[in-house]
Amino acid sequence: MAEEKLKFETEVSRLLGIVANSLYSRKEIFLRELISNASDACDRLRYELLTAPELVADAPEFRVRISVDKRKRIVEIDDNGIGMNREALISDLGTIARSGTSAYIEQLGDKADLNAIGQFGVGFYSAFMVASEVEVISRRAGEGQAWRWVSDGTGEFAIGEGERDVHGATVRLKLRKGEDEFLDASRLRHVARTYSNHIALPIVVVDEDGKEETVNEASALWTRPRKEITEDQYREFFHHVGGFGDPWMTIHWKAEGALEYSNLVFVPSNRPFDLFDPGRKHGMRLFVKRVFISEEAEDLVPPWLRFLRGVVDSEDLPLNVSREILQNNPMLARMRKAIVKRVLGELGKKASKKPDEFETFWENFGAVLKEGLYEDPENREAILKVARFHSTAGDELTSLADYASRMKEGQEAIYYVSGEDREKARLSPQLEGFVAKGVEVLLATDPVDEFWIPAVGEYEGKAFKSVTRGGADLDGIGTADEKPEEDERPDDSKINALIAMFRLTLKDEVKDVRISERLTDSAVCLVSDEGDLDIRIERMLKHSNQLGEISKRILEVNPRHALVVSLANSVGKDKAGQNVEDAAWLLLDQAHIIEGEQVPDPAAFSRRLNNAMSAGLAA
Repeated sequence: MAEEKLKFETEVSRLLGIVANSLYSRKEIFLRELISNASDACDRLRYELLTAPELVADAPEFRVRISVDKRKRIVEIDDNGIGMNREALISDLGTIARSGTSAYIEQLGDKADLNAIGQFGVGFYSAFMVASEVEVISRRAGEGQAWRWVSDGTGEFAIGEGERDVHGATVRLKLRKGEDEFLDASRLRHVARTYSNHIALPIVVVDEDGKEETVNEASALWTRPRKEITEDQYREFFHHVGGFGDPWMTIHWKAEGALEYSNLVFVPSNRPFDLFDPGRKHGMRLFVKRVFISEEAEDLVPPWLRFLRGVVDSEDLPLNVSREILQNNPMLARMRKAIVKRVLGELGKKASKKPDEFETFWENFGAVLKEGLYEDPENREAILKVARFHSTAGDELTSLADYASRMKEGQEAIYYVSGEDREKARLSPQLEGFVAKGVEVLLATDPVDEFWIPAVGEYEGKAFKSVTRGGADLDGIGTADEKPEEDERPDDSKINALIAMFRLTLKDEVKDVRISERLTDSAVCLVSDEGDLDIRIERMLKHSNQLGEISKRILEVNPRHALVVSLANSVGKDKAGQNVEDAAWLLLDQAHIIEGEQVPDPAAFSRRLNNAMSAGLAA
């Protein structure tokens, strides 16, 4: 087959442009990424050989081999792993399959810290930081034809038939001018030892004289005692399993007993760019007796711990276990239960001993962890213990236990308010009465809050209650001297007459009009009736086309507000009827605006507002 020229997909071209123009100084990470890819290729072939030993004539001694040719300015990274055929070379090297990566690339700009490039499944392209041309010669295990892929990284690549005696892949880099340091075998040995000592197969560096040296320990890091492993080694292994930066927490232990398995689990310091992408894959890898089985073992940890990175290595699962069998394997279920318990336990310790550090974790991953509150009833109590919340009590996060300890005399519920963000939630008029009485309110600003709170219902016998619902009775909370001072308000007959007129005017737009005990500064607010959905969750369901019509709300009126007092005192006077009617509509529109909603009739709102302003100026 003749050589064929193909174009990179747009996202790859964009990424290559970033790589080429990057001012990033630690270019040696290209070797880390290519070694990591080679190791993965060997792991995949080792797994395939369990059920298809005919793929290769003899069981190979897996290894990664690095060599240099100073005269030709060539560095080669060779492996005897599973290899790629023509289709795989095109799909794996010509496109980006990782969901959400293209959106991330758009945010990078032309200068980026490429140390995180492996996180996006595109570490191969880091080779273009040092190479003017990259050539790949690969042969898929079990196939006779080898293929050659080559590109200068400027927008297209060529692919055609190649020659290779055995399965695997050779990545051949033609170094740019100024990258002579990577033609030095001692430099390559140092880089490989620094970044890839954890790789569980030999990494061999060959110098110009043909002398070979294995530069890594070639043992599975997770099987070694923790005291023998340095923080640098943990960090580089974290990079190998898809993390970037430093791990926020490293949890390394071995389970012994009825089941025996080793665990090396990392909690990242940074939120992955695709954390909430529906197509995002899990980051835990499953091994059996040091043999790689799957990097997508979703049953190892629940979806609400999908930010974890690491490996689990079982001594008890059968080596020929299939991915389908894994889904219903009771041993895996027991391992998962133990892993979840250990991770939550370690998070609880961190939350207790180092709350400042835990706050960083919670800001990154708290919204994901809270998914477990409605998805995983078995672990609900443990998650609630580590859950943290912002509240009206201050800027620091609070636990539910601490909230409960601060509850006011007579307070029977844990109050919360929903909002798009914390600052907007703090400005909700429904909070005014609670703030005036010093009643703490949780700020529920993550979309997941609208799902787990109804599912959980209560904490230690205290019901969760939204301040945007009707029936928030503040009268029984606090002592007499804690009650807000009574401002002047019209007598009951006048305010009742005003409320009656409001009801008559707005009868088709609201469920009811009531006197409010929760408002202190605002004139009006909207609340949901006791049996209706919370205001915010209704709006979310409506926007996602999961709800037909929004239920009618209750308009609460502050009888102490100067405008309401004036309106109440005008009831019964000459020409007051039209003014009260216009005011009712304007106040309802105002309540909609405060809730971040559109007014139902902007033209009518504008007309009434103009009339009110004209009347005020004329007076």
